[in-house]
Amino acid sequence: MNDDTSPAAVLRKRLYWHSRRGMWELDLLLIPFLEARFESLSHEQQLTYQRLIEEEDQDLFVWLMHREWPEDPELRQMVQMIVEHAETTDNAAYRTL
Repeated sequence: MNDDTSPAAVLRKRLYWHSRRGMWELDLLLIPFLEARFESLSHEQQLTYQRLIEEEDQDLFVWLMHREWPEDPELRQMVQMIVEHAETTDNAAYRTL
């Protein structure tokens, strides 16, 4: 992270710290997605990501581990995007989070 204080940079820093959940499995999915894909999401999808990371860790865990799906279709789509990104990307660089 750099010293950029633009609104976009401040938002990204906030999202980064809110994406760090303290649960390695969630960190390994959320942070690489945030860093690689967030900027390319539509504004609505970015808002959905922000709503998603406000959810409880237990809910995020069961959703991202394919045990259940969120009832909200927008959250379900975001979870699917995060899982797809994780399954198609080498996340070795993040294993030391």
